[in-house]
Amino acid sequence: MASANAGLDVVMPVAKFWGNNLTDAVNNGSVATERLDDMNTRLLAAFYYLNQDEDFPENSVYPYNVKHEIVDVREDHASLIREIGAAGTVLVKNVNKTLPLSNPRFLNIYGYDAEVKASPWNNPSRFGGGYEENFGWNTLNGTLITAGGSGSSTPPYVISPFKAIQDRIIADRGMLRWDFFGLTPTVYANAEACLVFINAYASESFDRTSLTDDFSDQLVNNVASNCSNTIVVIHSAGIRTVDAWVDNENVTAVLFAGVPGQESGHAIADVLYGDVNPSGRLPYTVGRSEDDYGALLNSTVDPSNPAFLQSNFSEGLYVDYRDFDKRNVTPQYEFGYGLSYTTFGYSDMAIAPVSNASLPSFPSPSVPIVQGGHPELWQVLYRVAVNITNTGDVAGHEIAQLYLGVPNAPQRQLRGFERVGILQPGESREVEFALDRRDLSIWSVTSQGWELQKGRYAVYVGASSRDVRQQGEIVVQ
Repeated sequence: MASANAGLDVVMPVAKFWGNNLTDAVNNGSVATERLDDMNTRLLAAFYYLNQDEDFPENSVYPYNVKHEIVDVREDHASLIREIGAAGTVLVKNVNKTLPLSNPRFLNIYGYDAEVKASPWNNPSRFGGGYEENFGWNTLNGTLITAGGSGSSTPPYVISPFKAIQDRIIADRGMLRWDFFGLTPTVYANAEACLVFINAYASESFDRTSLTDDFSDQLVNNVASNCSNTIVVIHSAGIRTVDAWVDNENVTAVLFAGVPGQESGHAIADVLYGDVNPSGRLPYTVGRSEDDYGALLNSTVDPSNPAFLQSNFSEGLYVDYRDFDKRNVTPQYEFGYGLSYTTFGYSDMAIAPVSNASLPSFPSPSVPIVQGGHPELWQVLYRVAVNITNTGDVAGHEIAQLYLGVPNAPQRQLRGFERVGILQPGESREVEFALDRRDLSIWSVTSQGWELQKGRYAVYVGASSRDVRQQGEIVVQ
């Protein structure tokens, strides 16, 4: 009753927590029918907005034991997945331009993540299609293309990293040697590089107990001890620390490749071979060790009621990079970090107000508040422009990021980012960021509204949360 009356629209799973309990609460008046109608308005709005009540196609998948007409909505789906998978790959280490690979003729490939159904000890697929690596719970779980739970899917096929690289080696009349299971695999000395594929699986219904994995860490170190050009690819659903091996001088390149979907192998091969210049950026901070995350690492659990993980939100706004900044902890790789096969320069930052009129501290109370917030919160107050130049010798995208220093708030907060269209060597382009009232506001618990404070706001533009290239200031009077 308390959560429903406080504004919660949906609880999952419904039957366990609300279900008949909500029905009883409405029937006895504990939750008003108007509140129930309010929930349903938001739940059904998208259904009617997309005209799903008018001649909408029948479901062509569920239930699984009934034959349906096949509806193919993919069009050029595969090439888009491949493009997005490559664009999201984050290069975090690249010693002496190890990558991209230069037409290699002999490669070693290691690790359970390199191939579909890598481990012979897996249980049969839970969701059909034979792609149990999507849902594997044990360490040797096959190549990871998606995290588990309701957001995952059974794809029509999977291109594994091994298949994609093997196809290229075959075309180049080269040679591969591989071991998907071994902890101490044979390393062939003639190989030009050793590729190690590992992953970190996650799903709804459980929390990962660690950001490390002993088997994977040992595998990387064992390969690197015998191979002076060891390249590590991590497919992970979230943070994975790398302190156990990242400083090994024989680990020459490291890529965080996320969970890229069915075209996974093609996407990573495109990056490894230089068909795509990596431009992905970390959406989280990778600490130097698990200890770097402090109290934020694990949830607190009330042993007397373990079904409900307790979150007291004492961290406030200080999550991830904002917490690292507050505690002055140097990470391994900061939020927003990512390397490229080229380099970029930033120059000529300019900050301009949209209007010279005096700005009230709060949005006008005479304007009705609508779903999404007060309309004035989205009025642009300032525009920030900066020039980005490709200073290297390879065409590529840059991800320019704007962070704002808001008074009485975390010292640096992401307020905008732009993926700059591909720049040729020597080419420059101006990038503009728009800052609206909401970007500059904090929530006032006293006034119960979004407050635009008077004072000085630092403006940082750069390549990550800690790689600031241009700095300026906004003064709100």
